[in-house]
Amino acid sequence: MRPLTDAAGRQADPAADTPERAELRTELRRLIGATSPVDEVLRLDEQERFDDKLHEAMRALGVHAIGGHPDHGGLGDIRDQIVVIEELAAGPTSMAVHMVVQYMITHILGTHGSPEQREEWLDRLHTGAVKMSFALSEPGGGTDIARAMRTTARRDGDGWVLSGQKTWISGALRADALIVLARTAPVQGSSVDGVTMFLMPAGTPGLQIRELPTVAVHGLDTCEVFFDDVALPGDAVIGDVGSGFRQVVSTLNRERINAAAGSIGAATGALDFAVEYARERAAFGSTLGAFQAVQHRLVDGALAIESARSLLARAAAVEAAGGRADLLSSMAKIAASEAAVKVTQDGMEILGGAGFSREYPMQRWFRDVRLWVFAPLANDMVRNYLGERLLELPRSF
Repeated sequence: MRPLTDAAGRQADPAADTPERAELRTELRRLIGATSPVDEVLRLDEQERFDDKLHEAMRALGVHAIGGHPDHGGLGDIRDQIVVIEELAAGPTSMAVHMVVQYMITHILGTHGSPEQREEWLDRLHTGAVKMSFALSEPGGGTDIARAMRTTARRDGDGWVLSGQKTWISGALRADALIVLARTAPVQGSSVDGVTMFLMPAGTPGLQIRELPTVAVHGLDTCEVFFDDVALPGDAVIGDVGSGFRQVVSTLNRERINAAAGSIGAATGALDFAVEYARERAAFGSTLGAFQAVQHRLVDGALAIESARSLLARAAAVEAAGGRADLLSSMAKIAASEAAVKVTQDGMEILGGAGFSREYPMQRWFRDVRLWVFAPLANDMVRNYLGERLLELPRSF
């Protein structure tokens, strides 16, 4: 096997990648290069189409099972997941976003699902045979969704009737089922209580989905979801009635870690492209890469990426060991997403007119990485959390 390097020739870091993870990274890079090269990613982005061919190749590699429940074919842990997310984000970023959602859902079902729910869904999720979508945000609430939630579910005999609307829901059009959070009791005390999580198969009567036009992540649909008195059986509840929001909070460390991995992957792809462009682009009798101002921008981008990568590696190691990773994962998410914004902004300026062309990938990374500045939580709110929990300052919101 060839030594693992990126486009700039950097060797794999044995402190972050075990031999097995380095092999996974190498195989993923080979698979992506063969199945979803730059031109194919751009074509699908222009057509706003999901990459079915890549998804099938990933199924064959078995990456959907990573970090899943071991009784249902799961293997590996969060450190292996970030390898998958990072390598995908360096190329077909939309597939990285898709996998962040799938890994969150397999964790939710593996941790809180009933034996029957796990039996019905986890085996197929772990093979990539089915897809799921996660429905939390609403038109009137994103960060403050627990208090702002208007989607409700009321008891009806042994079952439930769910009504309301969700928005900015990734992958809902192609999902075989949705995990939906709805308020089942009025707010009394903490707004996070009284919210229940439900498993809703696609095609359930009363469920309607409309795709939204978005500026980025064009290879994965983003949707509004409507619930018109949707009847669900009692066993559709995931975990405990009234505890759904707290159950979701328990998954946030992993989602932040994977969002950081996606940001680092996309930033690395963009930096490598910018370095190669600067190395080859003739200007003033030399090349762009020979100019100090350009070199400084590229070096600062590399510094930002590697600083974020160190935080990410530590957060993932703590999470995998069962420690408290909330502060580290929060810092990694901020550092990585803001590194990605900086690298892609600089990349656009270094490429100049070429950056403005949709025939080059820089503009796609420039658009796609903006997602992780506010997802799964806006960076300003993550800073508020760190101010309170890390620095023990008064709560600021």
